[in-house]
Amino acid sequence: MPAAFAFAFARVAPVVRMACLALPALIAPVAGAQALPPLATADGAIAAPWRVVGYPAAHRQIPPTRFLPGERDGVRGVQVIADRSYGTLALALRDTAPAPLRWRWRLDRPLDLPANGPTLLDKAGDDAALKVCAMFDHPLARVPFIERQVLRLARSAAGEALPAATVCYVWDARHPTGTEGANPHSRRVRFVVQRGQGEPTGRWLNERVDPGADFLRLFADEHPAGEPPPRLTQIVIGADADNTASGSEGWVADPQWAR
Repeated sequence: MPAAFAFAFARVAPVVRMACLALPALIAPVAGAQALPPLATADGAIAAPWRVVGYPAAHRQIPPTRFLPGERDGVRGVQVIADRSYGTLALALRDTAPAPLRWRWRLDRPLDLPANGPTLLDKAGDDAALKVCAMFDHPLARVPFIERQVLRLARSAAGEALPAATVCYVWDARHPTGTEGANPHSRRVRFVVQRGQGEPTGRWLNERVDPGADFLRLFADEHPAGEPPPRLTQIVIGADADNTASGSEGWVADPQWAR
């Protein structure tokens, strides 16, 4: 799952996933007061400053998740196709206070997983059919010591100020809606199952979440009570199926602030 910048102390791949989730420094961030830009251009391309981020060249054995602008049942959006793959569609933000976030999405094909196989609570099942994530400028000093050292190593390897806290909203057919937890590879990522067992597939559904409030709840073990949540640094859309060697298909449309 999410967001996918998970890392394990004894594994290289999750550190690479963490690096992949960060945008290249040359991409200009969107100022917090602005509306989020559209996902696609009129001629059917991913619209800047949104950028597709996959594994680096050294890990080309893991293909990128595909993000294909188009239209489904009268709604223009981006089709997200995972096939034993990993990838995100990421937007850098600048000086952005957390605000309610809305979007539309639909899942046409869930991850094809065995009934008794690993789930997103297990390292071997750390995949998501669809996800929308918010990354926060969480102070490194508030991260537990061992995780802090691993994060420093990951930042050094990536050459990026990788986020210390991410909240991901995932579509997961194995767990009930509302399930919450930490990524099994790294507690730097906490998740909410926004759509879970029994949720309808094959049709558009509207979402509205409050990343700031969810950060305060999910990272309450690290964030002082009574303080506002940190600023946002990125919004990320994605799907991955590399850990489970599976696949999924869905769509995401119209991410926007719901102020």
